[in-house]
Parts: sequence; structure tokens; C-alpha cells
Amino acid sequence: MRLTRNRIAITVAFGLAAPSAMAADKPVAPPPAVVQKLLECRAITDTAQRLACLDAGVTALADAVEKRDVVVADRAAVTKARRSLFGIALPSFNLFGNGKDDADSKDSKDQTDELGALKEIEATLKAARPGAGRNWRFVLDDDSVWVQTDGRQIPRDPRAGMQIRIRRAAVGTFLANIDGQIAVRVRRLNE
Repeated sequence: MRLTRNRIAITVAFGLAAPSAMAADKPVAPPPAVVQKLLECRAITDTAQRLACLDAGVTALADAVEKRDVVVADRAAVTKARRSLFGIALPSFNLFGNGKDDADSKDSKDQTDELGALKEIEATLKAARPGAGRNWRFVLDDDSVWVQTDGRQIPRDPRAGMQIRIRRAAVGTFLANIDGQIAVRVRRLNE
């Protein structure tokens, strides 16, 4: 993932959290200035002034989105991005929010911890092949690539279509169970 010094992408995920849920957690970062200015238009009582403020705010927001100074993402996009980054070592920053609302999503089998970070994922193997030393290489249905690192024998050879569960283990490592079999240690390849 390449970060540039001159451009900061800010993810704005509308509708991700209910105000009451946010109040119970740590303070939420304020929205970007262009969004905050647009939201402040709601307080203007004069109809013509409010409309002018909203028009200017929408234009400024559209320009910021076009320049990619502000990136707008819905819950599904944020969840997909978090999942695609599972297993990759990244700097510690809160780009995708705290994830508490994503844990409530009924359409995901992925598990999160109390801070909203993914602690395990479930997927389907797209491909599996043995590598050096009988360690396996797995391609998941999201095209992420994982390799076995511990040399343990998996009783039944993994193959496409089998379910895989990958979870965080101690000291930044990961364990995978393929089709309910014995857990093997794996790591994500940054391909």
C-alpha cells in the first residue's frame, strides 16, 4: 500500500454508527472539514441562505471527492477493504473506523475483537497446492494468498471448494483450519 505525502485520503462512511452507540465508545474523530461545513448548513433557519449553503457545500464535497481528497465508502466497501487487508502488517491508524458496527452485520461470518479489528475470517479455497517441504499455498475466494509455515501434515489434502478459517494467534501469527482439520500456522503473502 503506497501512501503519498501530498494527499491524505479520508474515508467517510455514512450511516456506520448510531449516535447512542458512538457515545458509549471512545470519542469519534470529527468528519473532514468539507463534510462538517455541509452539515452545519442544517442549522441555518433562513431557507434561501440554507439552500445557498447546501449548494456550496455539495459543490465543495463533489470537488473533494473528484480530487480524491475525500473518499466516500459505504459499510460494504469498508468491510471488504478490512477483509482484504487481514493478515497484512500495516501501520496502526484508524482508516476504516473502529468496526463495532461491522461486527453487528448479519451477512458476515468474520469475527472482530473489542476494538473492531478482524480476529478471524472464513472463506472458500479457490486453489491449493503443495510447496517446498510439503507446506501448502492457498488462494482464497477473495484472491488473497496464504502459505503454510509450520510443516505440519494436513490429513486430507486441501483442494478448491473446501472451507478455510484463518484466525489470529500469538505474536502476530495466524492459524488456519481447512475443512475442519488440524490447525496449521500460515502467513499472508503481499502479492
